[in-house]
Amino acid sequence: MEDKEIILLLRRAVETLERISPPPPEQTNFEASNAFVWHANTQLLETVKTINRVDFHLLKGIKQQQKVLLENTTRFAQGLPANNVLLWGARGTGKSSLVKATHAEVNNSIKHPLILVEIHRDDLLSLPALLKAVRKTKRRVLIFCDDLSFNNQDNSYKSLKTILEGGIEEKPSNVIFYATSNRRHLMPREMIENEQSSSIYPSEAIEEKVSLSDRFGVWLGFHNIDQKTYLDIVDSYVDYFNLEVREVDIHAEASEWAITRGSRSGRVAWQFTQDLAGRFGKKLEKP
Repeated sequence: MEDKEIILLLRRAVETLERISPPPPEQTNFEASNAFVWHANTQLLETVKTINRVDFHLLKGIKQQQKVLLENTTRFAQGLPANNVLLWGARGTGKSSLVKATHAEVNNSIKHPLILVEIHRDDLLSLPALLKAVRKTKRRVLIFCDDLSFNNQDNSYKSLKTILEGGIEEKPSNVIFYATSNRRHLMPREMIENEQSSSIYPSEAIEEKVSLSDRFGVWLGFHNIDQKTYLDIVDSYVDYFNLEVREVDIHAEASEWAITRGSRSGRVAWQFTQDLAGRFGKKLEKP
């Protein structure tokens, strides 16, 4: 076989390998946005142009939680020591809203804005890959997981424990982790009780399960609100969006709305506000 034929065969082999090999991973432009969503299947960070959030000062009934989270996040943004945070408690009480609102509030007051990265609960096993990706930026990164919880067949909590405190490889210094959950210990009570009843060493089994929440240096509890706070939230939305509706008794209708929903919360107040604006043909546009 002549040299030209050998070269031609080698060239064809190289072209074939290039076609079947996966393309190199895209490099994230961390300057393109202040928010991203992590996709585990492609291991890519998708740019978020507009974050779905409410104004920090519209959140009512959680003044202490606001103060603690704002202070912790500000310290982190300034390069000072700060803790991972677990926001736990009743549904619809403003946990995820507070995280996103705090991100915006801090960014309004600092020179170098924080990046907010959302990771879905089902993608937690890909956390090491996400940390590897954010190591490439000098910007400070707040990783956020909403509605974090685990079941009896789920062992991804073990990898999360390592990430929160660091394994052999140190956690990036530019990263902090915030999570919300309806459960303080991130696991259902029956799951903990089952471990207690079936384990040879019950106390050790329980300790293994509940110690995950101990990895969070700050716990913020959220609880159901009273009628006055609920109506204050409604009033703040009405004023903020300039919903001048004199044809109805807003407090009476808001109370009835809460009764039909079986709860009072910031989420219920927001849903009532949307219904009120829609009925009277008004758009919820930020001033």
